[in-house]
Amino acid sequence: MLKKGTKIYSILTGACPKCHGESMYVNKNPYILSETLSMHEKCSCCGTKYKIEPSFFYGAMYVSYGVGIAFAVAAFVISFYFLDAPINIVYASIIGTLIIFLPVILRISRNIWINLFMSYDKSLIKK
Repeated sequence: MLKKGTKIYSILTGACPKCHGESMYVNKNPYILSETLSMHEKCSCCGTKYKIEPSFFYGAMYVSYGVGIAFAVAAFVISFYFLDAPINIVYASIIGTLIIFLPVILRISRNIWINLFMSYDKSLIKK
């Protein structure tokens, strides 16, 4: 399921969408908050430019809404149905989940956005 050559691999790992050769991000850890969205300008393996045009990643804001909703629904289901928590605790767990996972949500949103416009090209793999 999570192997090179799939979009899910690029989305979950933050790898270059064209060659999957390296991470698009300067620091792989999204919880280094000063570098959460710091990206390389282009891939050192295949030369793919990540920012296709100025303000390219503004579209990722729309994706982040959906990803955030998915995280919030997961927090709701786990706390309300599995842990049988009262509604105020459920609300707090949703807010806490969104705050704790914000850097991950931001990166996944960017990864989804760029993968909508670029596809894996195995001819770029250096042998």
